[in-house]
Amino acid sequence: MLCVLALLCAFFSFATYTEQHPTGEAAATQLAADITKQFGKSPRVLIAVRDHPEDVLFAAKIEAELKASGTAVVAVVKGEPKEARAVLQSMAANGTNLDAIACNQATASWLVFADLTTDFPALGSPRVMQAQTYRWPNFLKRDNLLNIANQIAVIAIVAIGMTMVIIAGGIDLSVGSLIALAAVLAALFIRDFAGAQQATAPGMVLACAAAILITGLAGAANGAMVAVFHLPPFIVTLAMMLGASGAAYLLTHGQSVYQVPDSFVRLGRGEDLLNLPNAVVLMILLYLAAHLVMTRTVLGRHIYAVGGNRLAAQYSGVPIRRVVMATYVASGLLAGLGGVVMASQLKSGAPTYGGMYELYVIAAVVVGGASLNGGSGRMLGTLIGAFTIAVIQNGLNLMNVESYTQKVVLGLVILGAVLLDHLRRR
Repeated sequence: MLCVLALLCAFFSFATYTEQHPTGEAAATQLAADITKQFGKSPRVLIAVRDHPEDVLFAAKIEAELKASGTAVVAVVKGEPKEARAVLQSMAANGTNLDAIACNQATASWLVFADLTTDFPALGSPRVMQAQTYRWPNFLKRDNLLNIANQIAVIAIVAIGMTMVIIAGGIDLSVGSLIALAAVLAALFIRDFAGAQQATAPGMVLACAAAILITGLAGAANGAMVAVFHLPPFIVTLAMMLGASGAAYLLTHGQSVYQVPDSFVRLGRGEDLLNLPNAVVLMILLYLAAHLVMTRTVLGRHIYAVGGNRLAAQYSGVPIRRVVMATYVASGLLAGLGGVVMASQLKSGAPTYGGMYELYVIAAVVVGGASLNGGSGRMLGTLIGAFTIAVIQNGLNLMNVESYTQKVVLGLVILGAVLLDHLRRR
């Protein structure tokens, strides 16, 4: 699967290899260097940008760079073409000579700059300049790669618990609804008990912990029904899926809960370590911990034993009920954590969150090499499976493939993974 993921990345890199137009401060630095190189240290330059936040940053950066090199910035236009025309007319009336007009991709195409020597002969022969373009895959842009990791974080986190359940020979269909329930509960607790928009960090932590604990209890209920009463996991978790979804709608009356402070988004959107999203850092830490649990602890060995041969595990003295209970509790807790992360990313809680996520989570586990018959699977494989799904969706989005075709492709990928697992076992 790692090779498949690498091939997918290579394919989407080739398919999205297009011309790139630098923007923001990086474009400003490059353009300032080009102007200084072509005109020396004393050109007269007009800066023209739109009144957009990114354009304003571009203008401020290039103005500072040009002035630092001794260039005379005669004016800065921030607005529409009519403002640029008015400034050019004023300069022409005053007999001001102009060497260059610094633009970005959008303003360089303004018609007011199309024929300057004819429209404004008094300005001389100014050149309209913008940052040089280059070719690079849209898929391999840093922002896009971070977006893939951030978008898959919730599914990958929940997939840790699902991997444990599936390796032990079970299934958990309730994780999507538990995501919604945890998101709703966290937002409600913050709104009603932690101070709403004025909530402090300790209050938000307690509210989120309570929501995760409740979903952990739901996972314990699933485990009890399966381990103690020997009910089919499919039916038990299907019932919990419906119950948790209904509870989320009842608690919110079908509405979103958005009365949370701005700082609540720090978990889902913030970047505190190595310029990586906090959700991605949390995901990596959880996978490292889960890998150690599954490969270096007694519980991990017991989970493999129960899924591989339950009768042999029982005769070997493995506490089957406690092991099965532990997997479902872990699944519930991680689904709750995923719901909190999603609520943080979207700065609200809604009963519609987590829709179809149980299928994406199971798909990540299966594509990652875990067997639905139990007894085999690895955390690294699940992480690779989650990223495989994310790369497929992101790459098809960049290629402007409609969502219906994406579902067909994803379904074929899942079917192929299950077929390969079946052939391998045979």
